[in-house]
Amino acid sequence: MADEVRLRGLRVLAHCGAFQDEREKLQPFEIDLDLECDQTKAGQSDDLSDAVDYGPICDSILNLAETEQFSLIEKFAQTIVDSLFQTDSKIDAVTITLRKLRPPLQADVNTAAVKIHRSR
Repeated sequence: MADEVRLRGLRVLAHCGAFQDEREKLQPFEIDLDLECDQTKAGQSDDLSDAVDYGPICDSILNLAETEQFSLIEKFAQTIVDSLFQTDSKIDAVTITLRKLRPPLQADVNTAAVKIHRSR
């Protein structure tokens, strides 16, 4: 099994929805990330520069949520993955679960989600 850095429950507000009225107001999302990366050097050196620093990871996602607009959560998730690969070259693969909280449906549904896995 590859080393992973895991982040759970990052909450953001974003303009994302299949319908125009969803994109006009901010929608709540929750994100879980599994970042595959070799953590051997970081484990030996105890130096943050050898690790995947999750501060810039979160900043990248928050910036996307604030500045971009998406129709589909699939596109939102893929854009996050692409930005993470640009943010840190130590990341070999990403699994993201992106949940839209309280989706505007007739049914009583807490979340609608996508989960994707991408490798460099």
